[in-house]
Amino acid sequence: MNQPAVSPTLDTLFQRTLMRQPHAPALLDPLNKARVTGHQPRQMTYAEADTAIEALSAHFVESGLPANSVIAIQLPNTVEFVLTVLAAHRAGLVVAVLPLLWRHAELTAALNRTAARAIVTMSRVDGVNYSDLAMHAAAEAFSIRHVCGFGTDLPEGMASLDDVLARPPGTTRAVIQDGRKAAMISFDVTAEGFRPVPRPHFSLIAGGLAMSLEADVKQGATLMAAFTPMSFAGLASSLAVWLLSGGTLALHHPFENDVLEQQINEQDCEVLIAPAQLALRLGDADLAARMPTLRNVIGLWRAPEQVAASDAWIAPHAPLTDVYLFGEAGLFGARRGEDGMPVAVMPGPHGAPREQSGSSIAGEILLTPKGTLGLRGPMVPIAAYAPPQPVGETLTAQPPRDYVDTGYAARLDRPSGAICITAPPSGIMAVGGYRFLSNDLQEWARRLGQGALLTALPDRLSGHRLAGRAQDNARAREALSELGLNPLMVEAFRDRSGPV
Repeated sequence: MNQPAVSPTLDTLFQRTLMRQPHAPALLDPLNKARVTGHQPRQMTYAEADTAIEALSAHFVESGLPANSVIAIQLPNTVEFVLTVLAAHRAGLVVAVLPLLWRHAELTAALNRTAARAIVTMSRVDGVNYSDLAMHAAAEAFSIRHVCGFGTDLPEGMASLDDVLARPPGTTRAVIQDGRKAAMISFDVTAEGFRPVPRPHFSLIAGGLAMSLEADVKQGATLMAAFTPMSFAGLASSLAVWLLSGGTLALHHPFENDVLEQQINEQDCEVLIAPAQLALRLGDADLAARMPTLRNVIGLWRAPEQVAASDAWIAPHAPLTDVYLFGEAGLFGARRGEDGMPVAVMPGPHGAPREQSGSSIAGEILLTPKGTLGLRGPMVPIAAYAPPQPVGETLTAQPPRDYVDTGYAARLDRPSGAICITAPPSGIMAVGGYRFLSNDLQEWARRLGQGALLTALPDRLSGHRLAGRAQDNARAREALSELGLNPLMVEAFRDRSGPV
């Protein structure tokens, strides 16, 4: 009897490399991890990582988490994040990634929307107490049954995963490894509001393939991932690209430029994956002399409308690949030519690599009737972005849509026929990857008191930055905290206009 073909999962890719080279280096922690989390940096081989994954997976099973249930993760860009994601998948769970900038209100909404059964966090990240934050959010999410954390001084009732890693693995369960099964849930903000976006394994792997093939990432390469992993792009660019290459994944918790440069040199990193504006800054600083081991740079653009006007890449020894990000809807990449300028992106199907004839189709780019950019392909979760049913027409079947409208304004360049992305979605702001409706600014400003000012200013690195002014800064911080804004955004609130 013939067995149906089953597409691989992330854990399948990990175990393939494990079987081939168990003692090869797999994961490298940030050099400044002690400052970020209080943990000492770790380096793990594939065999050591597998033992840790097995222990965490057994803990999830023994805790009574049913297969296919959702486990929420709010962790920094460290080894613990990678181990937890792979352990959850090995236990047959679906991972919901929660950005570190999220606070109580957003966490509670995400946990309730996904019916998450557990949450995993770190005791502290950059001085912020995330364990208390998780406990308070879990208290208002009726589906949460287990709260787990890495680090010391965990609140009462939170299970220590450091203790789990210190003892031998326990009970496991058989899980069918099928790439069509749900792997992750990320969260987007559209004109219709807050939106959970589920994805199967093959969609994540498709995103990783689109980047690794376009950038020509070599097998066995050492990758430096300096992009926050709490999104589809973050997981695809770090976890998926690493597992597809079968090499070593070095992690950097964004951003400390000196530490990043030191880590790239000490760990002989060949590929840098980072926000594009950061990559361009490094490229302008004599990259060949300062980081000679780099051979590829993958720059991720949270504001893809800025790519066409960006500066030339002047480090030919390490070509730059621009990756256009469209929230959680999807992405595509385009490697720059010898002149260092962004290449024209044509509508229609695009392969990976883009310029190679006969390459596999990574996706399709189209112009919608509304003059916006649409995406379709294996990485694009069309059902998650289905338009809402018109009021009063619940019994009327809507015409099927086989693409996602990203909301980014776009047009065709007449001489070349290339796609020109001209503006981000109307009514949506982004601060360092944290997306929110522009209407929310009015509510935040109202809470600051009379004479206060809060606005979003364009910023080339993060899309926008919040700037504000208030007579009573202590009250301003208190009001913003009550709305759930992270201290990383609040503490910089100043008398004069400055970034928040």
